[in-house]
Formats: sequence, C-alpha cells, structure tokens
Amino acid sequence: MISQLRRAAENRARIFSHIDWVILISAVVISLFGLVTMRSFSAENSFFDKQLVWICIAVAGFFVASIPDYGFLRRTPVITGFFAAVVFSLALIYMFGAIVKGAQNRFNLGFLSVQPSDPAKLLLVMMLSKYFARRHVEIAAFRHIAVSGAYGAALFILVFFQPDFGSSIIIASIWLGMVLVAGISWKHLLTLAVVGTIVLAGLWQYGLQPYQKQRVLTFLHPLADIRGTGYNAYQSTIAVGSGELLGKGIGYGTQSKLRFLPEYQTDFIFAAFAEEWGFVGVVLLFGLFVVLIVRILAIASHGSDNFDILFGAGIAVYFTAQFIVHVGMNIGLLPITGTTLPFMSYGGSHLVTEYLALGILMGMRRHAKPSIQARDETEIVGAL
Repeated sequence: MISQLRRAAENRARIFSHIDWVILISAVVISLFGLVTMRSFSAENSFFDKQLVWICIAVAGFFVASIPDYGFLRRTPVITGFFAAVVFSLALIYMFGAIVKGAQNRFNLGFLSVQPSDPAKLLLVMMLSKYFARRHVEIAAFRHIAVSGAYGAALFILVFFQPDFGSSIIIASIWLGMVLVAGISWKHLLTLAVVGTIVLAGLWQYGLQPYQKQRVLTFLHPLADIRGTGYNAYQSTIAVGSGELLGKGIGYGTQSKLRFLPEYQTDFIFAAFAEEWGFVGVVLLFGLFVVLIVRILAIASHGSDNFDILFGAGIAVYFTAQFIVHVGMNIGLLPITGTTLPFMSYGGSHLVTEYLALGILMGMRRHAKPSIQARDETEIVGAL
C-alpha cells in the first residue's frame, strides 16, 4: 500500500516537474488583475463571473496541453490541417459570422461566441515554426520568405477585411518577428521594407474603411475631435494619467465607473487598471509581462531542435506584439485598433488560446531530447 502511494506521488511529481511555475504564476496573476478590474466596475458582476469560469477552463487547458509529446507535429501534416481549417473558418465568417460593433469577426453559437482570429495567431506560429525548422539551412533564399509570407498573408487578408485591424497587425507582427528570428538577410529585409511600404500605401488607398482612416488621422491629432473620433483615445489617456502614483483605489476609477471609458473590460482594460492602481500597479504589471516573456525565451533557447526554438520565440513575439499594441493605443501612442491585453482582457477565445500556447511550450520542454545534432542545428537559427 505504501509503495503504491509512493509510486502515485512520484507519478504526480513527474507530471508537474516540467512546469515552469514562474510562467504559470505570472500569467495567472495577470489574469487575476483583469478579474479584479472587471469586478470593480460591473454592477451585476457578469463579466467577473464569466471570466472566472474562462480562467479556470484556460488553466485546465494549460495542464492538459503540457502532457503530450509534440514530436509528431514535426513529422505529420497535423499543423497544416489545422491551419487550413482555421483559414476555412475565417472565410466562413463572411457568410455566417455575427456582426459586433461593425466587425464580422466571430461565430455566435448561442451560449458563447468564438473568434477564429485568436487560434489563427497560435497556428501561424506553429506553421511558421515547422516551415522554417525544415529549411533552416536555406532560410536565406527569398523563396522561403515568400512562401512563409503567403501563410501570413492568407490570415492577414481574411482578418483585415472583417474588419479586425488589431488582429491583422498582430498577425503581421508574428510573421515579421519569426522571419527575423529565423535569420533573414539584410538584403531581403530591405526588400520587405520596400514591399511593405507599397502594400501599406495600397491599403490606405483601397483597403481601409473611412472610419479606420479616421482612426489613424485621429492618432496623429488626438485632440482635434475629442467629442467624436478622438473620444476613446482622449478618455483612455485621462484614465491612465489620473491614476498618478498609487492610483485611485480598487473600485474608485471614475472614468470606467461612470462609463466615460468604453469597453473597459476588453480594449481599454489597461487604462482601467492604471486608473485604479496607478504607476506602481503599472510597473508591477509590466514586470510580470517581462518575466513571462524572458522565461518563454529562456525555455525556447534550450529547445532540443529548431522547431521548439522557433515555437517559443514565436509565442514570445505573439504576446509581446499584442501587449505593445494594446498598451500603445491605451496611452495614445498607437491608433485605436481594438486589441485585447494578453491574459487580462475579458473573453474566452484569446484567453484559452494564450494558456494553450504556454501549455504546448511546457509539453515541448517536458519531452525535449537534446542531441549533438539537434544542438548544432539550432545554432543556425539566427536571432536567438
């Protein structure tokens, strides 16, 4: 009996031994910050109750995702199949998707809504990781940059015209970041810059909706129309600035409580948090994100092969880009794009995706099998 209990304890210890608790605790604390912020301003606590359930589901998904050996992803077309499925689902949105605040970007299933653009970001990281890992020696060849760009462009175009400007920026950032990590040459980087400039000019002329153009113009002159197109940016900067050093206190954020700050639970949760917690709270939040990203990169740098390294680096790029875009638009440094803050904003689609990404990283860490050959190969990946 004692030996059975000992074996059971050893099995449990073995299951959790690969978990990086610093990463998990950092993510959960960030989620709890969001939960507290939602409870402060929601009279019915509906956001709080629903988000608490999503956090529990997401953390459970993290542990489940940390168990499998993901070596099969390198050898089978599983990633390609899932990537094709998410591209297909993004296309279906134009026929069956629900329109929320002018954007047709989700499926309404009655009891919940699902945004395919969230898992699309994770699948793009996985797709690019597999593609670049198998072509690390020839990564300097421009055709590989073009093929990888086609993967990113497929998602970018489908998301951009929903329109979901924020998610399309994140998708483009993931592709660019992973291309840099994989080791693109400066000549090709310059070519991409020229092509990117041409594409941006074309999007401005033919792709952006009038309200999206107005957001960019408002960003350049945020105080020109504070009662109209500049209202959200203006109220957000007021909320952040009014927090001062120590904040107004939990539940005393007037910009959010009096509904001057729109979408405080999603697009502007950083501003709502900063108003209540002040500069000290913002520094703490930034510190948690820095710890999270540094730990992800540390695990990636010890990956057993290029796929593990690229996946970890891609996840770091994904979270960093989303964090920068969200905070940037909340403090008036970037146009308002409607982007969630990782682990903190209200919503199940992005939250489950983010915890699953961390869980997959833990699974790769658990089953890592370093070898001399694999270690030699990983040295070719440039940015790490």
